[in-house]
Order: sequence, then structure tokens, then C-alpha cells
Amino acid sequence: MLEDMGIPVNAADRGEEDPIVFGGGPVLTANPEPYAAWFDCVLVGDGEQLLGDFVETVHRVVNGGGSRMDVLDALCVVPGLYVPGFYEPVYDGVHIVDIKALRGAPAYVEKQTYRGDTLASSTVVSPRMAWENIYMAEVVRSCPEMCRFCMASYLTLPFRAAPLEGSLIPTLERGLEVTDRIGLLGASVTQHPEFPALLEWLVKPERDHVRLSIASVRTNTVTAELAEALSQRGTKSLTIAVESGSPRVRKIVNKKLDQGDIEKAARNAQAGGLKALKLYGMVGVPGETEEDVGATVDMMLNLKKAAPKLKLTLGCSTFVPKSHTPFQWKGVDKAADKRLKRLEKELRKAGIQFRPESYKWSVVQALLSRGDRRVNEMLMRARDLGDSLSTFKRAAKETDGMPKIDHYAHADHPVDGILPWQHLHGPLPVEVLRKHLLEAEEEMMN
Repeated sequence: MLEDMGIPVNAADRGEEDPIVFGGGPVLTANPEPYAAWFDCVLVGDGEQLLGDFVETVHRVVNGGGSRMDVLDALCVVPGLYVPGFYEPVYDGVHIVDIKALRGAPAYVEKQTYRGDTLASSTVVSPRMAWENIYMAEVVRSCPEMCRFCMASYLTLPFRAAPLEGSLIPTLERGLEVTDRIGLLGASVTQHPEFPALLEWLVKPERDHVRLSIASVRTNTVTAELAEALSQRGTKSLTIAVESGSPRVRKIVNKKLDQGDIEKAARNAQAGGLKALKLYGMVGVPGETEEDVGATVDMMLNLKKAAPKLKLTLGCSTFVPKSHTPFQWKGVDKAADKRLKRLEKELRKAGIQFRPESYKWSVVQALLSRGDRRVNEMLMRARDLGDSLSTFKRAAKETDGMPKIDHYAHADHPVDGILPWQHLHGPLPVEVLRKHLLEAEEEMMN
């Protein structure tokens, strides 16, 4: 896009006539370093909290006759506005030993959190959207469960819920003026403190025409009443995240879920008239063993017996370390590839659908998730080579000073070392993340 518009790709090459290129969102808030060279400014945190300050600062300086560098100088001292060009990582071999702040920039940038009670909703509803004619409304932000691998929880704390009266219901009423399809968004929608009242409002007779979908449902909140309400509103399937069939692994990741809760959810889904249940699982979790993988097979077989009318699907990914979580120091387990293949073989033999995510692309995810600025040049090279994991490996070899992909993807990093995003502070101090990692490692010993 930048090339099409004649804008230099790298911020360092832009001049007075070029625009300020900025970005934001979860990926750049978590770890912008692999892409830092392309951005003049990164908004670290929630857009509701940051966009106004960003726009006001740019207008004030430009209208006052300031130069491009004057704009960047003004932006870098606004909380949550990160100017990558004002920071310089120092390397000692593969590791970062220091991150220097330049031109009076603060030593660290703190993520900004929106604490208002009106959350996001669709501004465009169209048959040409990815989710056709659906009006999306954010019901909750973050998640109170704090699974130790989960950036969606740790990076977005605290857990917030839009109040029904005065916020969420008026938002949904606006959506129903243009469509009869409603999507409820959030990492843990059914944990909204007023969810039963929200469901009661949605299933009233005057809204019989409404088709409802829910992004995520916590397993132990799946009741027969919820399943029936969803079934009556056009939903045929439900998705729950269980992570593993092994209670031991669930303790390692802090997934507060009993085995009985999973079977009860399946029985309730069937009793409520739903046709299918999809479960999200994961392999390669730090501390996982082959016995834990076998427990996931056993869980799926037991669910088939508990709810024989349901079409069961297990979607399974490989653990990928994410910044600002307790597992940010852990690498991708190379045994995960074989474990995905084992699950596929054993579950399909039992007539259970299995949908694995690509192990190879999980390695690329980890490269981007834990990458530093040396990854940037490699990304530019990879773009010219093709679209596969081997492309990234070849590009890494052709990039001067670039550590092997194993350093970013597979290696466990020292907990007292400096991570590429160390100067970007999330909701929890790194000391708390270390404490949560230690708790997980204690569970791994059991």
C-alpha cells in the first residue's frame, strides 16, 4: 500500500512531504518491533483512549508550523504513543542487552486502557463484509480467567462489561434497525455479569426474527436454556475452548475447568437442540506429555458417548508464545507436529472431525510474536520469495545479523533477560508474569 502511494516503506526514509504513518491494534500493541521500521508512530493500547490525543497532537504541531520531526517529538511524550525511531536496541550476539531511548523519549511506553462503558460496535453492515449482514457488538473486553498463554486476557486487562441499560441494549437496537443478524463479541461473552438478562431481552417474541451468533462461550456456562435460545435464533453449533482433555495441562495453563463441566456442556448443547459442538484445543503446551495428548483423545471419545447426536469437531493449534503473558519466555515445542498428527489419526478413526492449524505456520507466528527489529529486513526479503515456512527460513539465512528462526520460535528465553518489547509496558509488571510462570512450572512437576 505504501509503495502504491509513493510513500517510502521505512520511516527513516520519509521526508517533510510524506505523511505520518501510524498503526495500532492488538498485534502492534503486543510487539511492534518486527514492523517498527515501517511506522512513524504506534498507538499502544485502546483506540478509544489514544486516537483523540494522537490527532490533536498532530494538528496542534502542524498548524503551528512545526516540522515532521517536531510532530514526532511531540507525539513521543504523549502516554501510549510510541515513536520507534526514538529507541535503539543494543545486541550482544543473539540477545538484546539494552534498549536506549533517544531525543528525550521516555524510557518506556505504557499501554493505555479505555475504561468507559460503551464498547465497540459495527459502523458498516453490508452483504459484502466478511460476516455478511451481521451487526457486531462488543459485549465484554478482556477475560477474567487469565489462562497463562492468552494474550487476549493478559494484554487487555482489566475485564470490562458494557452495562445493559444505557449502553449495550441501545447499541443492539441501533443494529436491529438495519439488519436482523446480531453477533455478540468478546473473549468470554457469557461471563458478562448481566448475560441472563441480555439473553432474556434477545429471545423476547418481538425479536423472533433475529438471528444470533456468539463469538465465545465459557464451557461451564453452557446451559440447556442457552443452547435452546441460540437454536431458536438460527445458531446450529457452539464453540467452546477446553485447551486439553488433560486436567493436568489445564492446571498448567490455569484453565479453571473440570472434566464434568465439558461433558455437561455437550449434553446441554444436545438437549437445547444444537446440532454441532466445536472444541478448541492446543498441543505443545509447556510441560505437556504424550499421556496428556492421550487424555484429549479420551475426552473426545467420552463426549461422543455423552452426546451421540452432536457432530463433534476438535480444532487444535500449536502453543505459540505471546508477549505480555507468563509463557512469553517459552518456545514452541517441536514435538507438537507429531502430536497433531497423532490426534488426527486417532480421532478420525473414531469418526470425530479434527481440524488442526498448521504447525509450520505456528512457527512463523512465534517468529513474529517474539521477533525484534532484526526480523524486519527478513520480512522484506521473504515477501519477494514466496509464501511458506521454507521462505522465511531462506530469508533469515540471507539477512545479515539475523539469528536463526529457532532463536525466536523454539528457544526458551531467560526470565531475567531483556525481551524485544521490554520498553513497552502492559497491564501487569514483568515481576507478576514471572510469578505466574513459576506457578505454572510448579504444576508441570505434578
